[in-house]
Amino acid sequence: MPSAKPVLALLHGWGMNARVFDALVERLSDDFEVRALDLPGHGGRAALPVNTLHSWADDLARQLPDNALLLGWSLGGQVAMRAALDHPHKIARLVLLASTPKFVAAGDWERGMAAADLQDFGAALLADPQATLLRFLSLQTRGMPGHTTPHGLQPVVDRSPLGGQKSLLQQLRQILLAAPAASSEALAAGLAVLRDTDLRDELARLKQPTLVLHGALDTLTPPAAGAWLAEALPAARHVEFPRAAHAPHLSHGAEVAAAIGRFAHD
Repeated sequence: MPSAKPVLALLHGWGMNARVFDALVERLSDDFEVRALDLPGHGGRAALPVNTLHSWADDLARQLPDNALLLGWSLGGQVAMRAALDHPHKIARLVLLASTPKFVAAGDWERGMAAADLQDFGAALLADPQATLLRFLSLQTRGMPGHTTPHGLQPVVDRSPLGGQKSLLQQLRQILLAAPAASSEALAAGLAVLRDTDLRDELARLKQPTLVLHGALDTLTPPAAGAWLAEALPAARHVEFPRAAHAPHLSHGAEVAAAIGRFAHD
């Protein structure tokens, strides 16, 4: 028998897995039928025969009922935007969490990572995938203040200014190890998506009501990218969390869940 609750699908970012949403699922399960999904080649799933932004968006759409609410985090947000553009009947509302229309900086886009830095990640990935992933996790927490205990962890006794960052990094590492590692094929494909994707010119066609959530301390997808994204979308609202970095759903889970609940029921 179909659930009476609206479906909320959650899609993670590069190198991670659906377990990154465990705490958010718990917070939202009273109001939604929450489905935390794995990207192809992640979390124990096999990679697709062809792994591109379009193929991952098509794969995502096949897993959704019509008129679902979809949240995409980071790279997952780019896949979610592509799916909303290509399969609009599948997605009624969209939540973009710490995401961006273009991950890499360019002459006309200063709100991204330097291309050379991303290229370094690609080279390091071939040499040591695990160390590269851990380095990427550290970028997700950079800039966070101390004295923050992510939901689901016991408080960490750390009086240094990096207390919050260390706690969140610990949780991200635990999540990374909680499911099978992403395949090297999928990791390389994800980096190619981050390197090549530029959705800016297509955003005017993305008509679904959209909630853009961003951390003000995010150094991986800068907050200016989130502000620009919300301004460019036809029907978007923007919420910025002043003390969050790249993973607000872990560091500020209650606030993220409340924002999603308000947005879904407006």
